[in-house]
Amino acid sequence: MEVVFFFEVHQPRRLRPDLYRVFPRRPGDLDVFYDELNEHIFRRVAERVYRKATRIILDVAREVPGLRVTYSVSGLALEQFRKWAPDVLELFRELVAREVAEFVAQTYYHSLAWFVDKGEFREQVEMQAKAVEELIGYKARAAENTEFIYNNDVACYLYSLGFSTVVTEGVDWVLGWRSPNYVYKAWGCDAKVLVRNYRLSDDIGFRFGARWWDQWPLTADKYATWLEATPGDVVLIAVDYETFGEHHWPESGIYDFLKWLPREIAKRPRLSFATVSEAASKHAPRDIYDVPPWATISWADERDLSAWLGNELQRNAFTLLKWLYPYARAVGEEALRLWRELSTSDHFYYQATKSGPAGEVHSYFSPYGSAHKAHDIYMAALTSLLVLIRESWSLEAAERLVLDDERCFYGQGIRICSIRELRRLGKDVKEKYRGDLIRWLVNVFMISVEEALRLLG
Repeated sequence: MEVVFFFEVHQPRRLRPDLYRVFPRRPGDLDVFYDELNEHIFRRVAERVYRKATRIILDVAREVPGLRVTYSVSGLALEQFRKWAPDVLELFRELVAREVAEFVAQTYYHSLAWFVDKGEFREQVEMQAKAVEELIGYKARAAENTEFIYNNDVACYLYSLGFSTVVTEGVDWVLGWRSPNYVYKAWGCDAKVLVRNYRLSDDIGFRFGARWWDQWPLTADKYATWLEATPGDVVLIAVDYETFGEHHWPESGIYDFLKWLPREIAKRPRLSFATVSEAASKHAPRDIYDVPPWATISWADERDLSAWLGNELQRNAFTLLKWLYPYARAVGEEALRLWRELSTSDHFYYQATKSGPAGEVHSYFSPYGSAHKAHDIYMAALTSLLVLIRESWSLEAAERLVLDDERCFYGQGIRICSIRELRRLGKDVKEKYRGDLIRWLVNVFMISVEEALRLLG
């Protein structure tokens, strides 16, 4: 059986905690992002995790032939590596050169772009894949959506972009009686799907340092014995890379666990190592992994979308983000970059109002202290984006604006979503709806009455 270790690497750009107290202005006048804190956290995690854990893996790879691991690194994390820890990129390149690691594609901004615009989603995935190839020297063949967000459409869209394998969560209600420890096929296309064994993954990611756990302390030989006894073709162990030194501090013994686990696995003839793509290529799909879009899954909380869109705060914030997208897209450059940074899933994660174990995890990651404060800060950032869009708006931007929702103009038998489509209308139709079209152009496309009259001829 192939053991696939999958490490998620991401660091967001957190927003300034005092942002909601100040009248939002352009980002150039008021820094939206709290980069003093972002740098502090990144440098700490780089020292505890990214350097230490990666060096451990490199050292072990020299002693354990055939060791394989898989990484998924967001574009935002890559930017911070390049700025504050370029030596870690060198370590990643060495892993690639030694054929120890595979790097998979994901959204550049670790974002919820899939739920906003498919073209935006494609661009972010392609941006991240390009950055991985340029900075690490690996051309991605497999992919995941942010936080393992998945449905049939996600899988087949990624497959259409050239990724033969998609990674997601092994959800009980999807699997039913079936095991997560096999390769599956996506419903509707030929994408191969590897699903995470969440029980074995969470033994490391969440329970490793839990003294209340009846299996504490978790040792490398004990865990390798569990893997050896696990039936199936492939077991996907996927955790945040920060597990090794940040979520579980060095004093917990996590470094020794990472150091000795590959050696213990190598002792067991039934087990071998593989990357995501290697495991998918070695085994034929056993069945269909069918996740309809109305039941989208993830690896967070209840394995649905509630970690980011589970309450009114989150949904209202996301609605405004989605509403601003075509305007940011039309303006481009600084506005589009800011929109993309605000689409990062972490901003919505901080706004969760859950209780119990899930709530504790949300609170652990949030720098703001409460979901309502996180919401206020985020809405202030969106207002700054709106101000930036308005100040940068022009007739040329209006010409580029393309809508696909209720803001389109609807008349008897017509639907117009852009100025280009408006120009195709006959004179009789323009005259019939002249007053309504002027109001639509002024209110939705944010141009003057004089410009609207010129467009109508």
